[in-house]
Amino acid sequence: MDNKQSSANLSVDDEITSQTSQHKIVNDPIHGYIKLHPLCVKIIDTLEFQRLRFIKQLGNGYFVYPGASHNRFEHSLGVCHLAGKLVRALQGRQPELGITSNDILCAEIAGLCHDLGHGPFSHLFDGMFIPAVLPGSKWKHEQASTEMFDYLVAENKLLPEFDKYGLTELDRVFIKEQIDRPSEPEIAGSSTPDQKEWTLKGRPKEKSFLYEVVANKRNGIDVDKWDYFARDCHMLGIRNNFDHNRCIEFSRVLDSQICYRDKEVGNLYDMFHTRRTLHSRAYQHKTTKIIEKMVTEALVKANDFIKFNGKDGKKLKMSESIHDMKAFSQMTDHVFNLIVSSTDTDLNESREILKKVLRRELYKFVGQIQMLKEDEKKTLIATIDKQTPEGYPAEDIIIFQLVTLDYGMKDKNPIGSVRFYSKDEPNKAGPIRQDQKPSFIPDHFTEQQTRIYSKELDTGFLKVVREVLNSLSDKTTESGDKNSPDEKDKSTKSSNDTEG
Repeated sequence: MDNKQSSANLSVDDEITSQTSQHKIVNDPIHGYIKLHPLCVKIIDTLEFQRLRFIKQLGNGYFVYPGASHNRFEHSLGVCHLAGKLVRALQGRQPELGITSNDILCAEIAGLCHDLGHGPFSHLFDGMFIPAVLPGSKWKHEQASTEMFDYLVAENKLLPEFDKYGLTELDRVFIKEQIDRPSEPEIAGSSTPDQKEWTLKGRPKEKSFLYEVVANKRNGIDVDKWDYFARDCHMLGIRNNFDHNRCIEFSRVLDSQICYRDKEVGNLYDMFHTRRTLHSRAYQHKTTKIIEKMVTEALVKANDFIKFNGKDGKKLKMSESIHDMKAFSQMTDHVFNLIVSSTDTDLNESREILKKVLRRELYKFVGQIQMLKEDEKKTLIATIDKQTPEGYPAEDIIIFQLVTLDYGMKDKNPIGSVRFYSKDEPNKAGPIRQDQKPSFIPDHFTEQQTRIYSKELDTGFLKVVREVLNSLSDKTTESGDKNSPDEKDKSTKSSNDTEG
């Protein structure tokens, strides 16, 4: 917008937005120069947000990929930037949508704050630790993100700042709905998402497309993924063939949802393929997953003995802090060093496990076979017990891990939930035609494997376990190599170990 435009025709936020001098500019390695709105800067400059500097984006993946040192902090800045960029592009391309400056700012704040609720080591906390100490719990980091957002605003007295830029209580509701969107009940007899009863309060149904920007529940195409795909690939040294800028350039809103030009179908397949590649090579790397298992065991054993100050001065365990944002805001990856450096005898077991991680004395990967049912696991354990001497109780030593690799929608083709438009009919959206689908589309979109690890590192025991697994030759997909890098001396395993 031209800075010379009369301020009489500008809203408060439009006027601020036009003045670059009131923004903070940061140089990001992924997106280049990012311009942050003054209200976003106010949020960033709080203890609750700065906490994200000390939570690794890839959790324990840093123990496998030495370049994966990035944190939730910079990812959140990137999502904020992309959210604003996408919504501004839609606003400029389709003024009839009625997108306002408040809509853009709310999307940016939602992108900025969407990960406020992550605990130590990111997904390890809500995906492994909480289920272990609170079986049956439905708690997820998205829920904590909205609670932390409210706590951050209240604790830092930011309501006047929201008022200053024209954001109301309804706008704050909209921000939280974008982060942790409630499920809308379906109208009786409805068959499509468009027929669901609209129950969200932040924005009316005609602006439902705004809920697809930060966290897209319809098809998984959102700016959160766009940032972490690009950022994680960059830091991991993995090639990223997906170009999110093309998606922004060719995006349109049709039938209240974000659609893409038909020629972008290949680019979007690259996006979903990148997701699967990152899971296969990094997020669910065999060494990453066993380190996560060991760190989880250490945190579970330490849960009763490490406490944080909650509201009213109450001391809370790590597992209890999820319901108290004052206590939760104190938890970062530093709990690892808190345990390792402690002299508390109650933490002896936890401390020894974490020292083994640091010394690279990891549980041993033995093999990988097709998904095992519970009765098959019991049979495998019994067979190992019969062939090993006493003192090696397989039930206590063997660890099973289920690994699922997919394209984001389990066994469904993710592109099936995306709508496209053509150059000739830019205002008509529909599924991609059969003749437009790339020839490289896989026949199956999901696979599951069971990985087997051993806590016992005795070579004789490991040999027996491998022989038992090899006897299941019709199901074996991969078995541990006796001469794998993990068998080498520790100095080799500890230095720049990008493949575990």
